[in-house]
Amino acid sequence: MTVTVESPPRITPLEPVELDPQELGFAPTNVASIPPLAPHWQPLDFPEILSRPAAFLSVGQSNSLYKPGGVQYAEGHAHRGSLEATVKSVQAARNAANFVSFNWIGFSVFRDDYPQTDFDRAQYRSWTGHIDATPEQIAWDNELVGELRDLVRPGDNELYEKALQTAFVGTDLPGTLIRQKVEVVVITGIHLDWCIEGNARAARDHGLLPIIIGDATGTAHPDQEPATFERINNFFAPVITSDQFVEWVRR
Repeated sequence: MTVTVESPPRITPLEPVELDPQELGFAPTNVASIPPLAPHWQPLDFPEILSRPAAFLSVGQSNSLYKPGGVQYAEGHAHRGSLEATVKSVQAARNAANFVSFNWIGFSVFRDDYPQTDFDRAQYRSWTGHIDATPEQIAWDNELVGELRDLVRPGDNELYEKALQTAFVGTDLPGTLIRQKVEVVVITGIHLDWCIEGNARAARDHGLLPIIIGDATGTAHPDQEPATFERINNFFAPVITSDQFVEWVRR
């Protein structure tokens, strides 16, 4: 008698095929792509600025990006260093008494239930319209990656972006930061040229001081990062490394 053993249902939207980092050929960190601070930032006293009431924003750092079977996993972020740099930065911020706000901001690529314009509908369909995912698989894809989930504490703010590229529209984030009297927002996450740049711009427009931890971010492909770092660093926010952040926030 042949006994058929059924495989457990797949929890991931795509087949969980592990990437080979050697085949990817990506550098394990993007620190070399981070430019020097723009001349107008250089006179600033960053240890002093980072001693002011501050918030930590992790944006879009989900299973989708970092775990096999995630919709965005093929971009290789699991092997590009942003997660490790984020963990190091969160741990340093937790040890700094002035970090009064930790915000874990999700970004879902499955947006069938979002209000949509014609542009939104066309764009969102291109992300996931070809994927037949169950609600459970979508929930897994959206979930904050485990390495960061382990760092969440009671009282932290967990939310999802509702706009195309920022958490400052359609969420309680601006009000939360105002009530906590935050002046500085330190931002990590994916994608550098989308949600990270968008949140940095919005933070400036809300009167905040955004600082980007460059090696805790990334674009869809590493070759897009130098130009994005230059643009952000020149116009919207200082871009620093996780090592600089750890050094300055400890002073």
